[in-house]
Order: sequence, then structure tokens, then C-alpha cells
Amino acid sequence: ENFPTQHEIETCSVFKVLEGFYIVCNFYFKMSDLICPKEKTVVPLEDPIITETTSTLQEWGVLWKQLYVKHKVDLFHKLRHVMNELIDLRRQLIQGHLAQDQTREIKRHITVRLDWGNEHLGLDLVPRKEFEMVDQDHISVSELYKLRHGDGCQVPVQHHLFINLKSFTYNTISEDADVFFSLYDTRDNKQIRLLHAQSTLYTHTGHTQKGHIHTQDIFPQPLHEHVKEHDLSSKDLKRDLYIVTHVIRTANALLFLLLRPYGCAVLAMSDVFHTITDLKEEKDFVLKVYTCNNENEWFQIHENIIRKSSTKYSAPSTNYGLIISLQLLRGELDQIRRENQAVFSRALAITRKLGFPDVIMPGDTRNDLYLTLERGDFERGGKSVQKNIEVTVYVLYADGDTLKDCISLGSGEPNTSEHRSFVLYHNNSPRWSEMIKLPIPIDRFRGSHLRFEFRHCSTKDKGEKKLFGFSFTPLMREDGTTLSDESHELYVYKCDENTTFSNQGLYLSMPCCKEDFNSCPNLPSTLPFQRNPKETFWVSTQLCSTKLTQNGKAMDLLALLNWKAHPDKVLDILGQLRHINGEEIVKFLRDVLDTLFCLLDDNTDKYGPLVFQSLVFIINLLRDSRFYHFRPVMEAYIQNHFAGALAYKELIRCLKWYMDRSAEVVRQDHIQEAMRALEYLLKFIVQSRILYSRATCGMEEELFRASIQELFQSIRFVLSLDSRSSETLVFTQAALLNSFPDIFDELLQMFTVQEVAEYVRGTLGSMPSTVDIGQSMDVVKLQSIARTVESRLFFFPESRSILLPVVLHHIHLHLRQQRELLICSGILTSIFSIINTSAMVHHITTESTAVEEIGVEVVLIIIIRRMKLYLTLYQWFCNAWNLTDMEVFLPVQGEYVSTLLSLLRQMTEVHFHHLLNNFHSKEELKEFLLKIFCVFRNLMKLTIFPRDWSVMRLLTSHVIVVTTQYLSPALHKNFSEADFDFKVWNSFFSLTVLYINQPSLQLEPLTQAKRKKVLDKYGDMRVMMAYELFSMWQKLGENKPHFIPGMMGPFLGVTLVPQSEVRNIMIPIFHDMMDWEQRQNGNFKLVEAELMDKLESMVSDGKGDGNHRELFGLLLLEKIEQETWRETGISFVTSVTRLMERLLDYRECMKGDEMENKKIGGSSNLMNFYKSEMNKEEMYIRYIHKLCDLHLQAEDYTESAFTLLLYWELLHWEDRPLREFLHYPTQSEWQRKEGLSRKVLHYFNKGKCWEYGISLCRELAFQYETLYDYQSLSWIRKMEAAYYDNIIEQQRIEPEFFRMGFYGRKFPFFLRNKEFVCRGYDYERLEDFQQRMLGEFPQAIAMQHPNQPDDALLQSDAQYLQIYAVTPVSDITDVPQLERVPERIKSFYRINNVTRFHYDRPFHKGPKDRENEFRSLWIERTTLILSRPLPGISRWAEVERRELVEVSPLENAIYVVENKTQELRTLISQYQHRQHHGNINPLSMLLNGVIDAAVNGGIARYQEAFFDKEYINSQPEDTERIAQLNDLMQEQVHILGVGLAVHEKLVHPEMRPLHKKLIDQFHMMRAGLHQVSGSTCSSVCVCARACAVSVNIQSSLYMWSNRGCQRATQGSTLPEAS
Repeated sequence: ENFPTQHEIETCSVFKVLEGFYIVCNFYFKMSDLICPKEKTVVPLEDPIITETTSTLQEWGVLWKQLYVKHKVDLFHKLRHVMNELIDLRRQLIQGHLAQDQTREIKRHITVRLDWGNEHLGLDLVPRKEFEMVDQDHISVSELYKLRHGDGCQVPVQHHLFINLKSFTYNTISEDADVFFSLYDTRDNKQIRLLHAQSTLYTHTGHTQKGHIHTQDIFPQPLHEHVKEHDLSSKDLKRDLYIVTHVIRTANALLFLLLRPYGCAVLAMSDVFHTITDLKEEKDFVLKVYTCNNENEWFQIHENIIRKSSTKYSAPSTNYGLIISLQLLRGELDQIRRENQAVFSRALAITRKLGFPDVIMPGDTRNDLYLTLERGDFERGGKSVQKNIEVTVYVLYADGDTLKDCISLGSGEPNTSEHRSFVLYHNNSPRWSEMIKLPIPIDRFRGSHLRFEFRHCSTKDKGEKKLFGFSFTPLMREDGTTLSDESHELYVYKCDENTTFSNQGLYLSMPCCKEDFNSCPNLPSTLPFQRNPKETFWVSTQLCSTKLTQNGKAMDLLALLNWKAHPDKVLDILGQLRHINGEEIVKFLRDVLDTLFCLLDDNTDKYGPLVFQSLVFIINLLRDSRFYHFRPVMEAYIQNHFAGALAYKELIRCLKWYMDRSAEVVRQDHIQEAMRALEYLLKFIVQSRILYSRATCGMEEELFRASIQELFQSIRFVLSLDSRSSETLVFTQAALLNSFPDIFDELLQMFTVQEVAEYVRGTLGSMPSTVDIGQSMDVVKLQSIARTVESRLFFFPESRSILLPVVLHHIHLHLRQQRELLICSGILTSIFSIINTSAMVHHITTESTAVEEIGVEVVLIIIIRRMKLYLTLYQWFCNAWNLTDMEVFLPVQGEYVSTLLSLLRQMTEVHFHHLLNNFHSKEELKEFLLKIFCVFRNLMKLTIFPRDWSVMRLLTSHVIVVTTQYLSPALHKNFSEADFDFKVWNSFFSLTVLYINQPSLQLEPLTQAKRKKVLDKYGDMRVMMAYELFSMWQKLGENKPHFIPGMMGPFLGVTLVPQSEVRNIMIPIFHDMMDWEQRQNGNFKLVEAELMDKLESMVSDGKGDGNHRELFGLLLLEKIEQETWRETGISFVTSVTRLMERLLDYRECMKGDEMENKKIGGSSNLMNFYKSEMNKEEMYIRYIHKLCDLHLQAEDYTESAFTLLLYWELLHWEDRPLREFLHYPTQSEWQRKEGLSRKVLHYFNKGKCWEYGISLCRELAFQYETLYDYQSLSWIRKMEAAYYDNIIEQQRIEPEFFRMGFYGRKFPFFLRNKEFVCRGYDYERLEDFQQRMLGEFPQAIAMQHPNQPDDALLQSDAQYLQIYAVTPVSDITDVPQLERVPERIKSFYRINNVTRFHYDRPFHKGPKDRENEFRSLWIERTTLILSRPLPGISRWAEVERRELVEVSPLENAIYVVENKTQELRTLISQYQHRQHHGNINPLSMLLNGVIDAAVNGGIARYQEAFFDKEYINSQPEDTERIAQLNDLMQEQVHILGVGLAVHEKLVHPEMRPLHKKLIDQFHMMRAGLHQVSGSTCSSVCVCARACAVSVNIQSSLYMWSNRGCQRATQGSTLPEAS
């Protein structure tokens, strides 16, 4: 049948179902069908890590591009690098050619990178277990919580540093050189602390690049350049470590070779760790080699370099030095060897840590003695200069033979039989600090000694090395101990070159040092060699041996192992065993244990107690972290080597004897030690019994059981003692409780599960309750219970039913008293994890027994009975949230929340039925429901789970909704109708509302993949809870009015959730509320008021959208249609939808930072709506102040003043008290209005609209005068006078005005398909304004024509913006004595308080006149009438209506000439009053434009068009207009003359040619105008009138001149027209 496409195959695994079978398409084979039974689970072939990586990379890919768009460049590059790494790691996993350890390591790297990326991208946390995602269906909630908040304990990990010397470049050494590497710890101030390595380089004369050596080129199989530093702990890596490199050159001194120091290089390990960001990453480093300025400082040159004491060393002239590569490895050496075979395939030198590591491993055999040649003091010996001293080191055996190959200069170098130190030139007090290792065989250590021979190396005396002295020291003392780890001062004995040391007994009989001299008081007077008291030699040693000891006490251990040779000393030796160092004991652990049990078998009565004490000491020794790894050695010994078949009897007897004496003995240290060793004592007891039973075929079984029974009685006796008055007894009980859970596994070898469970229950039951013991024992007791629950014993269903009651009893006691809550929660977590596991096993496997099923049910029933206590505790948590340190309190609360969720998740309908039937009264049920609803609400309110932990949040929500569905029937059944309880129902509704509004359940912001994943897992839980809420609302019946209007706001918040199904469910509830309110009160004003108030705040918080507005109106209008109160209902719904429309517009406008006009428009629109339609004065005032604040941010001070005047007009000059509101304090209405008046005046002043402020000054003055407040009256009069001065003196820029049309359905409602006029900013022109508006509406398309749009454009889903300039039409006829008013005053009224604006569109009516187009050029003038004047509460004002008129060509000419004349008059007046401060360019440009246009066209074209006799005769009705045009032309000529006169006075000398040109052109213009004027004078009789107009204009200009500037004279203002 229809097979899916290839794309479908890739996206679905099961695509067809037949009867009883699935057909599954295998992705890896083309069209291969696999048949599997329907009941089986289809498991994907792909590794889950690969699947997760693939999906995560797809999700990151989208977000990665967005990072670039958002300019997060740093994270963009980092994420790209991580994504490339993930792709490479994923490819390696897919190939499948990796070993198991390598696969595990790659998975670890993948998960680290996945978690890093998710964290930085703000994505969800992925819970993991062993690198794979956890399926929350297969794990309890408590376990899921612990995956994130676990203790994080980790086993210490060893670190290894791989060093590869690649090259050493130098130009000042002509000899061979040795390079020594070591790690140096600066904090311990020890020279070479951790390890030692060497690389030897040789030079050959045949090299083409002399002095530049690559080790790989020299050695076909390089042995010396690869060094692996082993056994570095995490503690070592935290030290202040440096890699120190010493370069020693081999100097050729005539007849012998001489080692000389050359230089040193240092590399800080901190730099290495910062550079190597990933394990196994190999990086190259260049080390500069510095030389020492003074060889006396050679021993500390590395310290000087680290301290940067640059005066003590010299840097190389160029970048000569070493190139090394470093790689950091982690883990056990065997594992690293398997995972890095390529590294180990090379000849690799492994360098171990100098000294023992932090943890001593079993089988770790070492026998190394590190020797450091520190310094020496020698005499000159008759020489004129100081000596060149070389030290030769030999290791000699007792017979005098030199031990072969027992000196190591460094790892990777072959051992030698002697070592020659480097030589410091002419230095009698040399300081070498040179370290070597002496790997001496263990059997040759006793009797061996070191001899140091001192030679003077001279190049003058025949080129020889002359012996002049020696020192020596034995390696082992007579008591069998080795040299101590310290500095040793050795005697120097004289000798010469002829001295032979064939008989070493001659000098071995002499003291080697001061301590040796003091221990030999009877020395002979004459010795074979004479000591020079002025010469000494210092060496230091450090022993690292698992067989030798430096402790004299260890000799007692050797004596114990050979106890049969000294049977009389056994008791003393056993008594001294605890004083022996632990390192010595673990070296011989098996031998010591064998010896102890041999003694026990030899004489139980005599040695039994001491053997028991010794065994307890050794067991407790293994509790030390240094020897913890020897515990497997102990266990292996018990299982494989232990042979004490009779030992159990004595061990039980001694153990019981110790416990029984705990109530009598004051000092209980030995008892406490025995309690701590209980685990291994039981191991020995059980193994001994097994051996005995095996040997005797089970004899004395009953006696053994009886002895164990008695032992447990002693244990119960110890735990039942009252320890409040005895601190030592507390420690004893604590030690016993800590060890008690460790013995369960041993007991299970000998007893049944039920028997062991009974033993444990009796023991736990013997512990007193928390009120009977001190608080210090609470923790120990609960920890013991916790370990009991986590033990293997508790996993058996038959044991759980026995142990669980006593466990829960103790938890119950602690919870009730709110003590040790964190530990109690951990115990409950473990219990629920086991229950979940058992339930899953029962569900999956059909072979599970009835006992297992019953066990799960019993556990749940037992816990459910205590649920009330748990809920009380959770409620206490919520109440204490703000009273407790959150860092301490949050983990406790999280633990208990996860525990509660685990319980509720595992409860079925049967369990809830049992729980609800367990209440004895309705009051108890009510209390329970209130508590659990309260807990659920707090789970959603409080940030218990982080926001990125969506898995936990979703799981919590699922548990809550399922639990609510189980509990709601009980609510309806017990608290409805007559038994109605408002408190419980209100708590339920509050819970459901809060649940649906949870941020974690809002799926809309999620990516499509994540949304699908959530829906597939849980469905939309908001819909589930909405159905539950609606169902319970319908069940309220007659009790619904109790929640009206209280639940209006919460239910409204639910409908604003962006989920259509939730809205369809919830919106009809409002009809129900309206209906009930109408029945009771005859109206639903309460519902309306509540809904309006809540709607504003919720939409402002970002809730709601256009879909909700439409759906709200549609659903309610459909419901209301059949009601008797239909009209009022429709009105109410319409008001709500209109309010929501404006609120949504306002919210949309408030987005962004640079949208001032949109914000202001949205605010004023909503403000007017509250005033005109809603009549909500308080909201109206609030938005007045919001609008004012927006104006202030944009520095629109005039608009701010007009906005505040709206509130000012609502107030009266009365003393009525007003409450505190917004930022206003409690005050009288008069005071508030006065304060507003002052603020408005301040804003008018800043906006330079002083005319508007004057009337307000007079209003205030009247009030002050009425109250005889003369001080304030004086202040306001002065302000009024200052305003008049400002009007006269200060210049104000005239803004331009622009008409804007917003067309298309994409604009907000308050702009859509409307037109406005906007007052531009100062100096803002049309192009600037267009750019600004397109910036605010980036999606808008600019219309390039002024024509009105058609209906198609108005209804389009787009934004079209039409902008052009308009001219204000002012009405200033009411200004008195218009002709005498100064120009700057008239200019204010021309552009302020204006409601009419017009713009012109030229067109030709009829055929176009080709000779002079002005004759046929008509103007279509559109006048826009605004709804309010500008300026006002906004820079915008909506166009209320428009008027259209046609202007004839002659009227247009009159209008143009009149406007240009007015422009000339204004500018000339400003220059007459010196307002432009010497800048004459504007005047020059205007004069040139008018005069030049008049000469080349302009007025001349008007003359040709309208002063022609033919036109005058053909248009007799235009005679008066022609005369008016002639008058205006004459007036313009006269004004031009005045302007030229002003220009002549102000023009700069360099601009005189321009002025002369203007004068010449002006004469030509005037002559042409007079000629035309004369020819038409007889026809229109305008000459006399023109002269009269000219005289009037001259007098008017004269008056303006004197009023504007008193210093101006008539002559300067009015030049002769001729």
C-alpha cells in the first residue's frame, strides 16, 4: 500500500499497523521491512547520545544565527567552535571503531559541551545519568531532584603530564648539553619537589644547521625526549607549580670533560592550564633559556626567574630556547596506556612523583633514595685562586665493591655506577642543589654506603683533576633504619691523588658526621685519615620505599613477624603495635594478619584480647584516606587467605565483652575503636564461621546463632543507654550506629532476609525517641537509618514490610519536631526511589511475586497515613520562606518537595480513595484540602526549581493536575450546596488560576521541536486544568455569587493565556457572572468595574492579544443574544473590546526605546478613551502623568505643560483634602493646584511659550492677592514681567508642520487609516521628518504622491505612510492694532494655537498656455481642520475634516507675491534689530532669489500673464484683483529697496560685488515694473492708490523699526524709493 516518501521515512519509525504487528522501516537499509510483535518496544539502533547531539545541533543552529544578529560576537564564535567539536565527536561515535573506555570518554566530552551550550543559550537543563538523558518515567521525582543537587562526591583522580622536547636552539654553546626537567613548588620553597627528568642532546660536526638540534633528527628511535610525569594528584595541580629546565653543558678542558652550568628556563603551570583547555589536547610552548650573571646564584636561578629578579640573570639576545609540547592526561595509568597507545608506542620515560602519592595503592613497590648534593665549604689549600670543585658519587657495598648501575640522573637515562657533579668556576663554597636518584636493590641496602670524592679541576696543572678530600655516609643505621629525610652535614677527610680506597674499612670506622662522632666516645687518637675541621659537605636525602623504614619503631613490627624466635616478647610487641607508623604496617599487611591469627590459634586465652585490640587497630588504620585503597587487600585476604576457623568464637566474645562494659567504663576509647571496626570484625566472624562449618559439616550452628543473638542484645543494650549525661557514651553509640548498616551484607550470608530484618528492626526499635536523647545523637541515628534504607537488605520486599514501620516512626518523630529535616528528606527520597523501582519491575516483568506487589502497596499505605504531617511541614516551609537564609533553606525545601511529588506521583485512584476515606470528619478533610492546595500554590510561586530545569517543572505540573483531578470530586461531594465552604472553594480556584498561568506551561514561546516534545509527553496541561476549573464552576450552582466579582480578575487572567482552547472554555464563565449579577442587582456594574480595572493591569503586564479581543467579543455576544438584558450586555462587551483594543495599542507602542511619537500617541489615545467613554477619572489622571513623563523624556516641554493643564483643570481653588496619589503627598486641593500651576509655568518657560504662561500667572496672582500672600504675589508678577521681556527679546525658531497619513491594517488602531498634522522640531525639514517617521515605522512604505488612497490600499495588510509639508492658517484679526504689532509677536500667533492648515496641488485647467503657463495654472487648495489646536498635549493632532477649494491663476499669483513680501518684511525687520549677529548670508540669499527671479521671470511672468490688455479686456471681473496684484508688486519693490539699504550697511567688503549686482538688477526690475504699471494705469487707475500704499508701508515699517530698536533712525530704516 501507500509507502511513505523518503522524507517520511526519515521522520517516522513506525508507519503502518497490521493486525497485531507493526511494520518498521529500518533507516540503515533501503526499503527493508522488519516485523515485530505489537506488544514489544521498538528500540532505536542509534545511540541516545548521538540522537541528542543531532537534535541539539539543529536547535543550536537557529539560535547561533540569532547571536550574530544580536551582536553577541564572542558567544557566536565560541558556540561555532563547540558545534564543530560536537560534529567531530558525533562522527567518531557513529563510526563505532572505539574501545569502550574511549567511547565513554567521548560521551563525557559530548555531554560537557552540550550542557555548556544549553547553559549559555538559556536552554533547559538536561538531567543525565552516566552521560545519557534520564527518562523521568523510569525514575522517581526525588532521584531526579538529586541528579542536580547531589553531593557530587568524586573519587580522587590521578593526573599525568606528558612532556615532549621537540627542539633546543642555541648559539653560544659549542659542546654537548644535558637538559634536565623538573616540577618545582614555590610555596614549599623547596628546590626540586615533585619529579626529575633528563634529556641528553648531542652535537655533531656534520650538521648543516650548527647549534639547532631536533631530537627526532638525531635518534631514529628517540629515547630521551618523551617524559611522562606520573602520580600527580588534584592537590598537586592546585599548587603553585612551575616546569623548571636546567641546561648543563659538557666543557672540553684539555684532557678531560667538565660539566658546567649554562642556563635555566621556567614555565608556569598556570599558563599551561589556561592554554590547554581540554584534556588530551597537546600544545607547544617555547621556553627562553636565561643565563646566570653570577654562578654563586646558580642554585636558585629558577627562583630568581620566577620572582623576576632580572638583575641576577640575563635574557638571550634572540628567541633561542626550548620548544616542548605538553599534554595533560587524567585517570589510572593502565587506562591511559590503553587509551593512548600512540603515545606509549614511543620510547616513553615514566617519571614518578618524588615521594609517595596522597593515596598509597596496594602492590605499589618502590625503593628509591633521592640524594641532593647541596653545598660545601672548602679551604683554598695554598692556591692563589679558589678551586674548581667536582664531586664524584659512588655507591659501595659492604665488601667494598661499587654497586653497578645504581645511580640515575633522570628518568629515561641509563643508570650509571658513578656520578660527577657540574663544576662552579673558582668557588670554594659551591652550592650545587643537584639531585640524583639511587635505585638500590633492597637486598643490598643494608651494609651499603655512599662515598663522595672531591677533586680540583685545573686547566693549568697539566690539565688534571686532583683528589684532595672525601666524605662518606652509610645508608642504614645499626638498628636497621635508613637515613632520615633531612639535610646531613658530613665530615670532609683529607687525602690526595695517590690515596686508594681498596680497604673501605679504614674510613668506615671513622665518624661520618657530628651525630656519628657523638655516638663513638672511644675513638683512637690517630685515625687513618685526618679531618679538616674547617671543611664540611652537606647532602640531603629523601627515601621513597615500600620495604625500608626510617622509623625505629618499625623494628618491633619485624620482631612480631618473627614472634616464634622471641615468644617471651610477644605480649610487649603486641602492646607496641599501635605505635608503629601506618605506612610500615600496610607494607606487610598480609604477613601481620597471618601472624595475629597464628597467635590467636596458638593461645587464645593468653593472646586473645591483645590480638583483638591489634586487629581493631589495623582495621581502623584502613579508615585513613591514605590507606583506604588497602581495604580491597583486606577483603581479598579475608576471602582467599584467611584460615582462622576458630577465630569467630573469640572475636564474638571480645566484641560482646566490650559492648557490655560500655555502661561501666569511664574512658571508652578502646570500645569506640571496636565499634568503628565492627564491619570488618563481622567479616572475619562470618568467614571464620563459614570455614568452621565447612570443615565440620555445620556443627555448632545453634550455638553460633545464639551467640549472634546475644551479640545483638548487647548492641541493643548499648543503644538503649541514656547518653545525655555522658559524652563518652554518646561517642560510643555514634560509632556503633555508624558501623551498624555495614554488617547487613555479612549477616545475609548466614541468615535469611526475614531473620536479618528482624535483627535490624529490633536494633532500630531499641533506639530512644528524639525527645529522650540529646540533639547530637539525632544526626547519627538518622544517618544510620538512611544507610539502612539504602542497603541491599531494604531492596527485598519481605524485609521492607518489616523495617518500614520503625523507619517511618523515627522520621515521624523528627518531622513533628522539625529537626534534622534534610536527613529525613533523604531517607524519604531513598524509600520512594525503591518503591518506584519495585513498581516498575512489577509492571515490566510478569514473574514478579505477589509479595513484591503487596510490598509496594503496603509502603504507600503506611506513608499516606502520615501525609497530613508532611503537608503541615511543607506549609511551614512556605511560611518560613522569607524568614530563613535561602541558601540553607532552599535545599531542605527542595528535598521535601521532591519527596511529596514522588509520593503523589506513585499514588493511584485506590490510594487516593483510601486517603480520603481515612478522615474522620469534614473538618479534617477541609484542613487537608486547604493544606495541599496551599502547598501546590507555593510550589508554583516559589523558585524551588530553577527556570532552566523544565523537566522538573513540567513533571511537577503533571503531578499537580493529576492530583487535583483526584481531589476535586471530594471537594464537590463534601462542600457543596448546604455544606458549601467558601474558603476551600476559593483555595481551589486560586490554585487552578495560578496553575494555568505558570510560565513553565506557556508553550507558545518555545521552539516547535520543544513544543511538540512537551505535547507528546504530557499534552497541554493548561487545557486539562481549564476543563477541571470550568467543571467545578458549573457544579457550584447557587453558590456562584460568592465569587462575583472576586474571581473576575483571576478568571480574566486565565482567558488572557494565549491558548485558544483555554479561552473557549473560560470566556463563557463571564456570561455566567453577568447573568447572576443581573439577577441579583438588576445590572452588572460590579462585574464591569472589576473587569475594566483588572484588564488594564493585565494587558500592561504583557498579557492578551488581538485574538483574545475578537474571541471575547464573539463568544459573549453570541451568549448575550438570547438574554433579556441584551442591549446593556452588548454595550458592555463593546466597551470592553474597545478598551482592550486601545490597551493593546498602548502596549505595542511602549515597546522599544526610540519610538517617542508612537508612545505619546498611544498614551494620549488611551487617556482620552478613559475620559470620554469610560469616565474613569483616576485612570485618566494616571495616563495624564504617564503622557507628561513621555514628553519630558523627549524634551517636549510645551506639550508637557499642556498635558498637566488637563489635571489642573480638574482641580478647584478649594481647601478640600486630597489623599496621597501617585507622587503627590496628602494635601489640600488648593495646594495641589498651586503646585501644578508652578510646574506648568516652568514647562512653558522651558518651551518658550511665554504667552500661554501669562494667563496662568494672572490666575495665580489673583489667588495670591485674594489671600494677601504678597510675597508670592511679588514672585508671580516678576515672573510675568520676565515672560514679557522674553517675548520681546528672545528669538524663537518657527517650526514647520507636516501632514501624515497612516494607511493599512498593520498600523495600531489609533493610527489606522487616519491622518494627522505634526509640529516638527526646530530646524527639522521635510526630509529629516520623513526619515524619523520611517525609523519609527520600519515596515512602512513611503507614498511618493499626495493623492488620497483608495479602499484597496486602506484594507491592505501593510503599512503605507504619506508625508508632506503643510502651512498653518492663523487667525490673528483679534490682535489689536495689527499694523503696529511687532513682527516677532505676530509670528508667534501665526504658528501657535492653530487648527487650520493647508497644502496646494497645482494643475492646469483646460489647455495649457504654452506662451505663459501662469495663465492656466490653477491651485487645488486643501484645508485640514484639526480636532484640537497645535501646540497641545501632543505634537500630533488628528485631522477632523478637510475642505477643498480651487484657486485661480490670478489669485495664486496674489498669494505668492503676498507671502514672499511678508517673508522679506520679516527678515529685514530682524536685521534692522540686529538679531542675526552679523551673519548676512540669509538676507543676501533671499534678496538675490527675489530680484534675480524677477529679472529672469518671476514677477515679470506675472506681468506678462495678467497685465496684458487682452487678458484685462477678456476678464473684466478680475479688474480689482489685477489692481491688487499691481499694488503687491509695487509694495514688494519698495520692500526690496529697504532690504538693499539694510544690506548695504551690513555687507562685508568682500561681498560688495554681489551687492552691486543686486542694485543693478533691482533697477532693471523696477524699471520694467514701472513701464508695465504705466501702461495699465489708465485701465485700472491704480497709480494713486499704489502711492498711498507705498506711503503707508513706509510709515508702518518706521513704527516697527522704532518699537523693535529705539536706536534706529528714520533715515536708516526708509531709504528713498528712487
